[in-house]
Amino acid sequence: MLETMKENYIFAVIRGLDEKDAINISRAAVKGEIKNLEITYTTPNASSVIKDLIEEYKSNEEVVVGAGTVMSLDIAKEAYEAGAKFLVSPHFDQEIADFANEKEIYYMPGCATATEIVTAMNAKCKIIKVFPGGVLGSSFISDIHGPIPEVNLMPSGGVSIDNIETWIEKGAVAVGVGSALSREVADKGYESVTDIAKKFSDKVKSFKK
Repeated sequence: MLETMKENYIFAVIRGLDEKDAINISRAAVKGEIKNLEITYTTPNASSVIKDLIEEYKSNEEVVVGAGTVMSLDIAKEAYEAGAKFLVSPHFDQEIADFANEKEIYYMPGCATATEIVTAMNAKCKIIKVFPGGVLGSSFISDIHGPIPEVNLMPSGGVSIDNIETWIEKGAVAVGVGSALSREVADKGYESVTDIAKKFSDKVKSFKK
């Protein structure tokens, strides 16, 4: 599954206004070929959304559904019970890391320093979220890869259709894309998510050929 997530490359960070909104954004993202779905726990009834999406895409092994904004061990447990295949936090939490290792699911904590990254690596985190990506910038990844070339880094925040190539060039193993996907829903509906997702996925494919 780790290789599938890396091959998919883009994580759609879904912050739905409600369950229906989150599911519609997720479906539209998959239609646009973004197949890592991170359902954040700022979404009302996020666990139900995770369960429903896992059931909907159970025959599609390329679609990987996980949980975002996992702020505590209790939320991690709830997400796991819902079937989440990965847990993403804006911070590193040792309890969540231990739980994820015990249950053999992936934990992607947000880190912003070399010390935090090494701490996460020692906790067996296979992909580490660079957060906030927009503040740290793409050079942070190449700078970290100098002394720690083996670490898998995924920026979240600050990734756009205009700069995704730069993140790839600097060595990001994946990227998280959130509000950029759904910014036109209010005016143009969920088809806009599919259109934007396709632009992201096409750009990644063309650049990584």
